[in-house]
Amino acid sequence: MNFSAILLLALGLAMDATAVAAARGLSVPAIRARHVLLVAGFFGGAQALMPVIGWLLGARIGPRVQAWDHWIAFVLLAFIGGKMLWEARGDGGDDGGEGETTADPFALSAMFVLAIATSIDALAVGITLPMLNAPFAISVVTIGVVTALLSAAGLFAGRRFGALLGKRLDLAGGVVLIGLGFKILLEHLVLS
Repeated sequence: MNFSAILLLALGLAMDATAVAAARGLSVPAIRARHVLLVAGFFGGAQALMPVIGWLLGARIGPRVQAWDHWIAFVLLAFIGGKMLWEARGDGGDDGGEGETTADPFALSAMFVLAIATSIDALAVGITLPMLNAPFAISVVTIGVVTALLSAAGLFAGRRFGALLGKRLDLAGGVVLIGLGFKILLEHLVLS
């Protein structure tokens, strides 16, 4: 897996966190440095940690399923991307937490729950990385840094542009992940 594919993967994975960060941006009258650090740290950190956990699982099962690993990667990425598209198409019940009654939308407990919820997809992706011979450190750092940066940007964008952004980010992320799944599948079926 080359760096451009890793970067596309990171961009796709970051969309959920970016959409939630945009929703957080709606909830405060002004963005403070504390907000940016919390959003970038929690979302970027969780997005970097989950692939590590998935990677460890994938490294153990990878050699056993090498003959059909491209199908596993395709199904997981297509499922995750499809889920993002489904959530972006309607209410989906996932509004990034706007309906919460938390006094502080940046409370550590709220940020922890949101970070885990938005990074579950990265766990599934982490399972596929060893099967694709993706470089471990580069993949994890890229996923974490891209998510941190986009989440911070999403925070400001949410404050500036409002609720229009959230669903579009999920839509873009879903399309990117499905496209990456097809790319992996075609590379293995056509080029192997």
